[in-house]
Amino acid sequence: MFIGHFAPALVAAARPQTAGLGTLFVAAQLVDIGFAALLMTGTEAMRIVPGFTAMNPMDLYHMPYTHSLLGALMWGALFGALVWAATRRRAAAIAAMLVVVSHWFLDLVVHSPDLTLFGAPPMLGLGLWNHPAIAMPLEIALIGGALLYYARHTQAPSGNRRLWLLAGVLAVAQAVDWFGAQHTAYSLAIPATMLAAYALLAAAAAWAGADRHPAPEYA
Repeated sequence: MFIGHFAPALVAAARPQTAGLGTLFVAAQLVDIGFAALLMTGTEAMRIVPGFTAMNPMDLYHMPYTHSLLGALMWGALFGALVWAATRRRAAAIAAMLVVVSHWFLDLVVHSPDLTLFGAPPMLGLGLWNHPAIAMPLEIALIGGALLYYARHTQAPSGNRRLWLLAGVLAVAQAVDWFGAQHTAYSLAIPATMLAAYALLAAAAAWAGADRHPAPEYA
């Protein structure tokens, strides 16, 4: 799961009194942002095993602080508190927290068993990364449906041009993830690339959502 993680952010951003789309894009990938940072320090770990799954070679064997349900809840609570401090809006804080936590549940669908509840076995994951014919349409359906929901429930003086440009950026990012050259061994370039991609997509989302607000009939 990559751009599918942004679906909850788009749905949440369409509601009144929530945080901006850029902030919610950060929330959607906060668990992986934390994972990339902890990879760099050696606190969490992964390795590259060619053929590990049909869709990618990542063996994510040690992620207790980011990809446990407890960890996701803690990241979500922290991010929600930051949003509350910045906005003083309860709805914004709750929505941000829920978007953060949604990451774990979406990962549960596609990951091989490498997720946990509390950082220790049992290891969980339904393994759709081994079934591209299911995983790829599912991801497209999630993000496509969320984009249409956001477009329908919000409006902007400039129309939908920025939103569809964001959709194009998301499509390119996903195509690179699916069809680009794969790493053959772990290096710091992997978490660095992750952080750069999330920063770019959050910036694009902030730009796309800057002049949008809930449509009057949905406010």
